[in-house]
Amino acid sequence: MLRIYNSLSRKIEQFVSIDPAHVRMYVCGITVYDRCHLGHGRMMVVFDLVQRWLEASGYAVTYVRNITDIDDKIIQRAAANHEPIEALTGRMIDLMDRDFAALGVRRPTHEPRATEHVPGMIAMIERLVAKGLAYPGANGDVFYAVRRFDGYGKLSGKSLDDLRAGERVEVDGFKQDPLDFVLWKATKPGEPSWPSPWGPGRPGWHIECSAMSEALLGPHFDIHGGGQDLQFPHHENEIAQSEGCHGHALANLWMHNGFLRVNDEKMSKSLGNFFTVADILQVFDPEVVRFFLLRGHYRSQLNYTDGHLEDARQALNTLYTAVREHPQAGEAARHTAVDWTHPAAERFKAAMDEDFNSAEAIAVLFELAREVNRSADPVCILLLYQLSGILGFLGREPEAWFKGGGGRTLAQEDDGAEIDALVAERLAARKGRNFAESDRIRDLLQARGVILEDGAGGTTWRRA
Repeated sequence: MLRIYNSLSRKIEQFVSIDPAHVRMYVCGITVYDRCHLGHGRMMVVFDLVQRWLEASGYAVTYVRNITDIDDKIIQRAAANHEPIEALTGRMIDLMDRDFAALGVRRPTHEPRATEHVPGMIAMIERLVAKGLAYPGANGDVFYAVRRFDGYGKLSGKSLDDLRAGERVEVDGFKQDPLDFVLWKATKPGEPSWPSPWGPGRPGWHIECSAMSEALLGPHFDIHGGGQDLQFPHHENEIAQSEGCHGHALANLWMHNGFLRVNDEKMSKSLGNFFTVADILQVFDPEVVRFFLLRGHYRSQLNYTDGHLEDARQALNTLYTAVREHPQAGEAARHTAVDWTHPAAERFKAAMDEDFNSAEAIAVLFELAREVNRSADPVCILLLYQLSGILGFLGREPEAWFKGGGGRTLAQEDDGAEIDALVAERLAARKGRNFAESDRIRDLLQARGVILEDGAGGTTWRRA
C-alpha cells in the first residue's frame, strides 16, 4: 500500500483516496514574472513523479497546477520593461512550458490562470465576509481575520502568539491585527483591476489557489502540494480561507518538497543565488538534470553543484550503456505491462510506495543494469526500460544518447550529419588504402571529442 508523509499530521500515513479509483491533486505553480530557476524545476519534477507513480499504481489522476499571472512582482516587472502585463506573462508562460517539457514534466490535467478565476475569488471573499472571517479595510482592501479562524497554524506548527508582526506579511495600519492578510487589494493608478463589492481592485495571492482548487477539484480533495517555502504563509492561509468557507478539510494530505540549496543556502531569486533551468540546460542535458533532481528523496534538501550534475550524467551513462545493444526493448517496454511479481519490480514498487522514495527506486535500476551487463537477460532488459520510464529516464535511443554527448550538453552544435559524412569519408579512404587520409579524419574527429569504434558491422561513433 502507498504511504505518504503528510505535512499536516507530520507523519507517514497510508494513502486512501476519497474515490478508490481516482486521485485529485492540486499543486501551487509558478508566478510568471521571470525565468524559472532550478528550485522551481525540482518542485515540478517531484510532483510529475507523484502523478506518474499514482498512474502506475492504477489510479486515474486529475492534476491541477495553477499559474499566477497577476501579482505585485508581475506588475512591477512589466512596468520596468515598459510592456503590457499580458505580454510579459504570455512570454514567461511559453518559456516555462519549454523548460519543464525539456525536463520531462508532463502537462497537468488543468493549468488555470488566476486572471481566469477572479469571479470565483470574489465569491469566496464574500462568503468569508458574511461569516465574519474577513472584513473590509478603510482603504478598500479586504483582510482575513486570522485570529477568528480556530486552528490557524496547524499546518506550519506556528503559534499566533509567537508569530512576530511583519513576519512575511505587510504591516498595515488598516488591519485589525498585524497578522491579518489581504484577500482583495484596492486598485492603484495604472494597475489592472476588476469590479467588486468593495470597489475596483485585484485579488491577493493566497485567495487565488483556494478559488481555483475549488473550481476544478471541489472543496475537498486528496492531495495538495508545493515547495516547502509555501507551507507558511501561503498554504496556511489557503487552509484558513477554504476551511473557513466550507467548514471541513481542504485536502486530506499535504506534501512539500525540500529546498534546493547552493552552498548550503536555499536557492531563491530574493537571495540572488539561483540558476535558471535554461542556463543549466546549456551545460547539462535535461535528462541528466531530471536524474539529479530525483536521485535524492523529495523531502530532503538537495545541494546543487556542477559535480553532482556530472555524477548524474555518468550514472545515466551507466544505464544507457546497459541497454545500448538492446534498443528494440525500449519500444516493447512502452507497450508491455510491468510484471510486478519480478523481484526487482517488487523492490522498486516497495521503494516508491514508501513516500515516493525515488533514491531507493533508482538503486534498483542499477541492480538491473548490472544483471543486464552480466547476463543480457531479456526480462531484465525489458524491466530496466519499463521502470526507468516510470521515473522519466531512458527515453531516447541509446545510440542517439551517446552521439549527443552522453548527456554532456544540450547546447552542442547539431553536427551529427557532418560527423556521419566524415565517418563515411574515412571509411572510403580505408577501403582505398589511403591510410594517411583515414588517420587524418580520425584525428580531426578525435579533436572534436568524437570517438570512433570500428567493428565487423562497420564504424560507429559517439561523443567523448
